[in-house]
Amino acid sequence: MENFIVSARKYRPQNFNMVVGQKHITTTLKNAIKNNQIAHSFLFCGPRGVGKTTCARIMAKTINCIQPTPEGEACNTCPSCVSFDAGNSMNIHELDAASNNSVEDIRNLVEQVRFAPQAGKYKVYIVDEVHMLTASAFNAFLKTLEEPPSYAIFILATTEKHKILPTILSRCQIFDFKRITIHDTVEHLEEIIEKENVSAEKTALQLIAQKSEGCMRDALSILDKIVSFTNGILTYQNTVEHLNILDDDYYFKLLEALYKQDMAGAMLLYEEINQKGFEGDLVLNGFATFIRNLLVCKDARAAVLLDVLEGKQTLYATTAETISASYLISALNILNEAEIQFRMARNKRLHVEMCLIKLSFLQQALQLTSEQGTIVKKKITDNPIAIQQKKIPQYTVPNAGYTSTLPAAKLFIEKNTHPATVAPISLPKTKVEEPPAPPKKVVKPSTANDSKKNLLEILRAKVNEHVNVLEVKDAEDLNFEKLTNCWNEYCERLQKDGGKPATVGTLKMAKLNLIDEVSFSVTVQALTQQKFIEQEKMQLTDFIQQAFNNRGIRFTILVEHTLTDEIPDQLTMNSKQRFEKMVEKYPLIKDLKERLRLDLDI
Repeated sequence: MENFIVSARKYRPQNFNMVVGQKHITTTLKNAIKNNQIAHSFLFCGPRGVGKTTCARIMAKTINCIQPTPEGEACNTCPSCVSFDAGNSMNIHELDAASNNSVEDIRNLVEQVRFAPQAGKYKVYIVDEVHMLTASAFNAFLKTLEEPPSYAIFILATTEKHKILPTILSRCQIFDFKRITIHDTVEHLEEIIEKENVSAEKTALQLIAQKSEGCMRDALSILDKIVSFTNGILTYQNTVEHLNILDDDYYFKLLEALYKQDMAGAMLLYEEINQKGFEGDLVLNGFATFIRNLLVCKDARAAVLLDVLEGKQTLYATTAETISASYLISALNILNEAEIQFRMARNKRLHVEMCLIKLSFLQQALQLTSEQGTIVKKKITDNPIAIQQKKIPQYTVPNAGYTSTLPAAKLFIEKNTHPATVAPISLPKTKVEEPPAPPKKVVKPSTANDSKKNLLEILRAKVNEHVNVLEVKDAEDLNFEKLTNCWNEYCERLQKDGGKPATVGTLKMAKLNLIDEVSFSVTVQALTQQKFIEQEKMQLTDFIQQAFNNRGIRFTILVEHTLTDEIPDQLTMNSKQRFEKMVEKYPLIKDLKERLRLDLDI
């Protein structure tokens, strides 16, 4: 049995024309080879599986070809091309930087650069996954990369361009590879299945291309796997089943149930999807993509952004006409929030079901009011809208069939007879409706003496109840005697409550001095005493304010500046001065010093 070779290796392009989806790069490289304008270092960057290493090998083969074609392609017949295809060429060296990323590996590569090629014009060094090199390895590679020999060409390949040092980027010609489109991928897959005698529906190939996300190597790997699964007969259904993809038909059914506010149908459909093994985040993401495609179909200009399988564009456009744009935008917002919060949810299934419940009642949320039996949507207007006020009906007291014959009560305010005081405020006469009185009770009419009563007595007589009037006390000004008593009283209370002895002692030793009617000062002798009083300042101020009924009372804490202690002269003298002082008092010390020949330490 022959050894099986995967399609990604078996159908690897052998020249630039076979490279799929990178025409902007292959054309540039062919023109550079044809015009003999080849740079000494290249950097190929882009997603995985788009042809970076393949283009590097093709370029290494083409620049060493003895008989290149006029288009700048390799002839594939000369000894150099044959040895290259067989893997025996000595002019190409590949280094995997993912496993050889040390300084020593780069130094070995630099040592090889010194040797000229035995056959051919150039020696090509391909460093794959170059972003895996360490900073020291990059630095060891700088000088050689900047000024290599005339026969050496370096091609660096990476998927993470941002991890490469700027000093390396500045020394290379940078080529950015792009993802391969679905159309190009499908065309390449059709060529391969035709060579392999495999039967496949175009929708199945489109599904494979969509699943590969622009990576040709992944598309070929998926194709090999499905061909083995289906025995060479690829259909849309078995491709969906093998790739474990949630079909768009489920999303159409789910949207129909939600738009019709059929919550039970939507929940049952999600149960069916869940039983097939699809996780909640996959459902939310897929449904959000489905809503996005419907929203794109609302405008014909954006139809080119529709990323669906061929043949389903008409179904998407028809469905989009029946769904309002406001519903699609609101649903997309709800799905986005649910997908963001999915990881934090403990009950994943309940989280998805809550999202479906919101979507099923979204149609009602978009409806504001009902006028004359018709549904009116929310409207946006630029004109000002008057405030709507509801009239309150007048309340009438039931009289139980009894009509009072008494005159209506009136308020009389006695005029102020003192011209020096503030002029009285004139109030309009107010008519107060009297509540019905019992039939047997006789009410005396008001006399002339009632007009002399003040307003409070009249109101008391009318409501027939006692009203307690609280008299507001006037604020007192500070006086030293009462302030001292309050201060001592607070000290005793603080001592009884178990306050710190140091704080109590400081309060008792403090000196009080009045500044004005609402402020006084507290003088202490040290900064530590000031801190003790500051800790009690808020409670102490509140206690004094309550005692004087005056919230304007404040006090400040002052530290008394005491005179510095006199420093003894002995502490300020040096050794010589102290010796002279001692000699004045005891002259024999000087003779002793001379006899013993002593020196002074100054």
